[in-house]
Amino acid sequence: MERIVIVGGGLAASRTCEQLRSRGYEGELVMLCAEPHPPYDRPPLSKAALLEEEHDSTFPTDYAQLSVDVRLGVAATGLVPDARTVQTTDGELSYDALVIATGASPIRLPGPGRQFTVRTVEDAAQLRAELKPGQRVVLVGASWISAEVATAALRRGCSVTCIEAGPAPLSAALGADVGQRFLPWWSEVDLRLDTGVAEVTETGVQLANGEQADADVVVTGIGVRPAVDWLSGSGIALDTGVVVDEHLRTSLPGIYALGDVAVRWSPRWNTRIRVEHWDDAREAARTLAGVLLHDPSSQDPLPVHDPVPYFWSDQFGHKIQYVGHHSPEDTLVIRGDGTPQWAAAWVDAEGRLTAHLSIDAPRLMIDARMAIAAGARPDEAALRDPQAKLAPPRGR
Repeated sequence: MERIVIVGGGLAASRTCEQLRSRGYEGELVMLCAEPHPPYDRPPLSKAALLEEEHDSTFPTDYAQLSVDVRLGVAATGLVPDARTVQTTDGELSYDALVIATGASPIRLPGPGRQFTVRTVEDAAQLRAELKPGQRVVLVGASWISAEVATAALRRGCSVTCIEAGPAPLSAALGADVGQRFLPWWSEVDLRLDTGVAEVTETGVQLANGEQADADVVVTGIGVRPAVDWLSGSGIALDTGVVVDEHLRTSLPGIYALGDVAVRWSPRWNTRIRVEHWDDAREAARTLAGVLLHDPSSQDPLPVHDPVPYFWSDQFGHKIQYVGHHSPEDTLVIRGDGTPQWAAAWVDAEGRLTAHLSIDAPRLMIDARMAIAAGARPDEAALRDPQAKLAPPRGR
């Protein structure tokens, strides 16, 4: 491969460059960054970047030293796989291997009013400038990112209202039973549950029931969509995002995808999953470099990307950590019910631990991650006791 083209300018793209060079790839590396900035870390955008005027989360990667041709402000607009060519805002570019790492874009609400999302460094800077004492902030969706924005807005002296279509905060991700337990954290927020939003207006938001919620600032946090519009007509398999196998290969030869844009096959979960988490993008780059540089004549198996997903959120003075992947059919078990320290665990029909949620307890997260990776089947007593080990002893 004389030229590998990476479409995207985030963590997955940056790490792929690092991993390819560290493994000895000496060919041409081209990175297309649609934004005018080199790759930067996105998790701080809804945390520290909303509080610190001079926050900079640019990755310290030296692209010149790695001989990476970083093309800032250049976006992919189309793909011609038969010609192994990417169409861009700066002309056509040929490739021997193509890596799709375009991430995802926030879902926006209809309506003529101004609404903020938090996905880019500009988004964070613009929102931070609006979070002034006395400002009325309306958040749409009691999601992970909305909880983090609420935390920052309250610290900056804003009044905060949150409109949530579900029965509890984070209920879309964790279910109503777990979401209800976070209600005390939202005590300083005017939280309106089971309430939909019709549109964003010039003066706030119009609710589905016709009522108006006035606001100086509207922040929409209702999820993201993978950035795949530029792949229309290319023939690549899409299912919300770009479909890849456990080796991160797409349906077209020589094309790979990773990060938020990828819907990957997981042998561990026996289904396709799309993991919108920092940790997954970082680890996928390591696997992808191994796949791209794999010697087909060797006896070594093709690397597989199938880690136990991990995600964290800092909100209302607490750190939430979630590991695993649970389905609606899994059974929820509250660990430490009635005690100050509680956690949540999910098990499948065969008793295998599939996911775990912990609060301010890194030890619980580490133990749960090991247990999920080992396919552990904790007994009922261990599941309900947050002090009990879930992972099997070493050697078993």
